[in-house]
Amino acid sequence: MSRTRYIRGSRRAAASAAATTAALLAAALSPPAEAADRPTRSNAIENAAAALMDHAASLGLGSAQDTTVRDVVVDEDGTQHVRYDRTYRELPVLGGDFVVHLAADGSYRSASRATKRSISLKSVTPALSAPRAADLAVNALRAANLGETLKKVTAKPQLVVDALHGAPKLAWRTDAVAQDSLGNPVARTVLTDARTGAQIDAWDSIETATGDGTSLYSGTVALETTLSGSTYQLKDATRGNTYTGDAANKTDLCFLGICLRRAPSTVFTDADNHWGTGTASDRASAAVDAQYGTDTTWDYYKNVHGRSGIAGDGKGSYNRVHYGSNYNNAFWDDSCFCMTYGDGDGTTFGPLVSLDVAGHEMSHGVTSKTAALTYSGEPGGLNEATSDIFGSLVEWYANNPSDAGDYLIGEKIVRSGFGRDALRSMDKPSKDGDSADCWSSSVGNLDVHYSSGVANHFAYLLAEGSGAKTVGGVSYNSPTCNGSTVTGIGRDKLGAIWYRALTVYMTSSTKYAGARTATLNAAKDLYGAGSAEHDAVAAAWSAVDVS
Repeated sequence: MSRTRYIRGSRRAAASAAATTAALLAAALSPPAEAADRPTRSNAIENAAAALMDHAASLGLGSAQDTTVRDVVVDEDGTQHVRYDRTYRELPVLGGDFVVHLAADGSYRSASRATKRSISLKSVTPALSAPRAADLAVNALRAANLGETLKKVTAKPQLVVDALHGAPKLAWRTDAVAQDSLGNPVARTVLTDARTGAQIDAWDSIETATGDGTSLYSGTVALETTLSGSTYQLKDATRGNTYTGDAANKTDLCFLGICLRRAPSTVFTDADNHWGTGTASDRASAAVDAQYGTDTTWDYYKNVHGRSGIAGDGKGSYNRVHYGSNYNNAFWDDSCFCMTYGDGDGTTFGPLVSLDVAGHEMSHGVTSKTAALTYSGEPGGLNEATSDIFGSLVEWYANNPSDAGDYLIGEKIVRSGFGRDALRSMDKPSKDGDSADCWSSSVGNLDVHYSSGVANHFAYLLAEGSGAKTVGGVSYNSPTCNGSTVTGIGRDKLGAIWYRALTVYMTSSTKYAGARTATLNAAKDLYGAGSAEHDAVAAAWSAVDVS
């Protein structure tokens, strides 16, 4: 709220003040002289055209060439920059573009040229036919998408002059496009020598872009997306073409573990590359969480453990959100190499797309491609614990203030009807009333989500140590089963040891005793026998009664 202050004074002073105010207002509303004199776009184009006439020889322009203005930039000080594309005998010249730089008065300063080579060809008649160039481009597209069944394949060759790759030559530029087995677009531009048929260059022609999304749980996050035509897709070419699709609240049709029909997964699209509103009413909001979770998990495994993608082969998985109706679950499925997220019933759970849940589900895929721990008995408990451990580590890795790292699993998705603050608590798993803190001979008889408690407890103790403490603003109290005191070695070392144990030493039948051996071997490999880390692993397992 503004406030006016009245000061008593003479009429002359008031008049003077009014005149001063009017002068200031007029000055504020009137553009400065230099702004009024600044060249316009049209002025810049006219000035550049004159410069082309005067400097044609130095720019490599001849009678067989023509130019078209692509862009104009006029700086605050009036300096002008006019960007041109070039043709040779009416054929586009790749690498023929250049920028003319002009002073504020329109005089020529310099030019930036993509190529300084002279452009001159004996003939613009190709020896290689357009249909043959199309076939070669389609073959290149199939080779770049090895293993994919492509459909709706088309190729459109265009004759060009290639001045990008050495001496200018006649070439076919062919845009080959298709759909993969999931209906997503794939495209490749192939440059072929129009005389010999040799491939000059090739590149993916579906462009990536950096957008942003407003999520349900993680705030506003950056997203790598794909520009296809004028529409953005929630598909990340920088992370193996991982994408997120809308299951449209449909479910899979499965019988005896075999899925005869999968729920649809239509990739999310957007016009302006700003996704979601942070509300559940906007279907893209949950998609933002899922895609962000996938991106972060990918980055965690690659940057921390050197693993490129879930299978270690650089290929991305995909997400299905809005699966079923009030579906209180999220799951990884090896057969589709995908993650599926329900919306929850709103009473027990909200949409199950939180960051640690995403890390948890993707880690099931890592386990499947490495130790392949059987999903029952003690191996099943270790399987679930592996996902909890890495799901938590992914959350810590993200360092996202909207969803800070902790040792609670699924704390963002639970609602008041669930009756507690998280799905599981790693410091003392028995707080849920079902999970085991300590190993016993009957642990293998528990549901795998509860037998996992022993390994979760071990992981917390190894990272943070025993007793009461506050970590990242959350209070924990982790007792030991044998009354010992354990000193933690930190989250990074926990992750390194468990990852090596999983990928090098564990097998499908590994039980808790075997997990102790596997992690001790991993600690020995990484830090040496008798190291503090090796001794801490032994102490943490003993603290949960695994010997």
